[in-house]
Amino acid sequence: MADKLRITLVKSTIGAIPKHRKTVEALGLRKLNKTVELPDNPAIRGMVRQVRHLVKVEEI
Repeated sequence: MADKLRITLVKSTIGAIPKHRKTVEALGLRKLNKTVELPDNPAIRGMVRQVRHLVKVEEI
């Protein structure tokens, strides 16, 4: 596993189900095309897997 993940919101959450909106917000993503760097652990990986259609992930 990588040390950190760079997660970017690439699709709007307007049409997403409420659970996915809360997951994206919990990842720290508030606006479209914003990026956060989070530690690579199973909890973050699970959150990313749930909203993989809305985000782009890079290992750094």
